[in-house]
Amino acid sequence: MSVAPTKRASRAEICRRIEAVGIVPVIRAATAELALRAAEAVLAGGVSIFEITMTVPDAPAVIRSLVAKLGDRAVVGAGTVLSAEVARVCIEAGAAFVVSPGLDLPTVAAVHERGVPMMPGALTPTEVIAAWKSGAEMVKIFPCGAVGGSKYLRALRGPLPEVKLLPTGGVNLENAGEYIAAGAAALGVGSELIDVAALAAGNDAVVTERARALVAAVRAARGQP
Repeated sequence: MSVAPTKRASRAEICRRIEAVGIVPVIRAATAELALRAAEAVLAGGVSIFEITMTVPDAPAVIRSLVAKLGDRAVVGAGTVLSAEVARVCIEAGAAFVVSPGLDLPTVAAVHERGVPMMPGALTPTEVIAAWKSGAEMVKIFPCGAVGGSKYLRALRGPLPEVKLLPTGGVNLENAGEYIAAGAAALGVGSELIDVAALAAGNDAVVTERARALVAAVRAARGQP
């Protein structure tokens, strides 16, 4: 039985917003406090999408806190979700989308039951097709940088133009434009954006400036002002 909140935005609306921003920061941090600060820092840089990974201590509480504090100002998702049960916990905490490094069909079904978009991971064409056929709104191509980066993404897009791809792993400011040009719907960016050393040192502005630069790179690649 579905337990989706009545006021939750639709799957299509969430995906449109993610694509419009074009950047999904993958927030991994050693403490909940650092994760919260990382989210605030990227928001200050113009990125209103966050993926709080399950490697963050008490990640569902971080998601709940961000949703309560930011409301409609941001779209908060859950990342590194490996089971249907963890997905349910994250959605109950307010996660607006769910991301996984791989494809687990029961997890996709559990997420969709609750009216939330799912972005499972895949790498090979066979895996990408399986993920797309499962109903995934986007397919996370991971680790994209390790298998050819934007050239690999472009090769996938050739036979699979209808699949919305979210390359993650090795995406940075220098190659962001190449990924967009290759057909990425949005970019998953981890340590190249979320500088945990800078956050630990109290220099949150480093993350904000990186976010601002990535926003500019995506807009330029899309031909936007």
